[in-house]
Amino acid sequence: MSEFIDNSKYRRDELKKLIKRLHDGASVDDVKDEFQKNFGEISTTEISQIEQELVKEGLPIEEVQRLCDVHASVFDGSIEDIHHTKDQTSVKGHPAYIFKKENDALEKVITEEIHPYAQTLNEGMNQTAVLMLRIGLERLSEVNIHFARKENVFFPLLEKYGITAPPKVMWGIDDEIRKELKEVLRILSQDEFDLEEMLNKAKVVVQKTKDMIFKENNILLPLMNDTFTIVEWFQIDKAQRENGLCLIEDVAWDKNDDDFEEEEKIEESINGEIKFDAGTLTNEEVNAILNTVPLDMTFVDKNDKVKYFTQGKERIFDRPHTILGRDVNMCHPPSSVHIVEKIVSDLRSGKKDNEDFWIRMGNMFVYIRYFAVRNNSGEFLGTLEVTQNIKPITELEGEKRLLED
Repeated sequence: MSEFIDNSKYRRDELKKLIKRLHDGASVDDVKDEFQKNFGEISTTEISQIEQELVKEGLPIEEVQRLCDVHASVFDGSIEDIHHTKDQTSVKGHPAYIFKKENDALEKVITEEIHPYAQTLNEGMNQTAVLMLRIGLERLSEVNIHFARKENVFFPLLEKYGITAPPKVMWGIDDEIRKELKEVLRILSQDEFDLEEMLNKAKVVVQKTKDMIFKENNILLPLMNDTFTIVEWFQIDKAQRENGLCLIEDVAWDKNDDDFEEEEKIEESINGEIKFDAGTLTNEEVNAILNTVPLDMTFVDKNDKVKYFTQGKERIFDRPHTILGRDVNMCHPPSSVHIVEKIVSDLRSGKKDNEDFWIRMGNMFVYIRYFAVRNNSGEFLGTLEVTQNIKPITELEGEKRLLED
């Protein structure tokens, strides 16, 4: 059989059969034994391709997501280091280095701030251990910052290369971790609770987090290392400094002379007058005006690609530069994609000219509006999303007619 294993297509087909056996109920041990018997190591590229092909063949993304941890247990210890370029996780301050350091910090929280107190509580109720466990899980909740960068910065760039299935699977599991962490912390905030139930829920979510760390370190980072250009790493570096880091202090990227030269090449400035229906403005003036308007605005073109968003002071939703050019459907969790598709479809067809929503977000009352953008001939050009915190407006009373200091 070895003479066929070297054939990449045959190899992928056989690996897919193993994964399908898992979905059909085969035990992890049986599949793992067969994998280790017939295959050497599996590359991150192969894992990505297999997931892509399974989804294209009709396997629901939720199924790939549900058994993703099982897949990881089969391939654990058998992931080949296939870097064709320098391992960027060793370059101080590089985005890959930062992401790996965050995972190291998360693992340290689990090992030093969660496990010891969970073990104490296995022997019975102990209020000090409860308090310390809660503090540890709250620290672990900072993984939201880590996940957000992965979903909003890394994934859009991977999608440009046609790598869509792994991001969808990871995003779904990220949402599970967020939800389950929130639930455990809710239980711990109560005066009385079922200790065994809490510990079981905590154990599940901590293990999911550890499994995700493994997949990020051994699948996602090597995949990005072999895929992204230096220009794309510059984009990621800028985005992570805008949105903050998880559990670690920022570290400056130790760039070499070639890196600085490339960075200078991508810095562009466009000057000149732009003609409008009433007057003209420079590019600088247009940008400043749009960023001054007290609204968050995002424009999605007629091909459903994110083309522009404002960068004003009162931003409600994070919009990293890496979403530019991204399909709008990929900018939302899988559970809400159908809503986005319906909105855009109604605006495109002319069934509606706008769609409005309003939600409570902490101290904000957020008004979210979607508009069909059409030219003078009525041709659909895209969708404009406008969001605004209208709480200060709803609280206005009386009149203000005079200028006040």
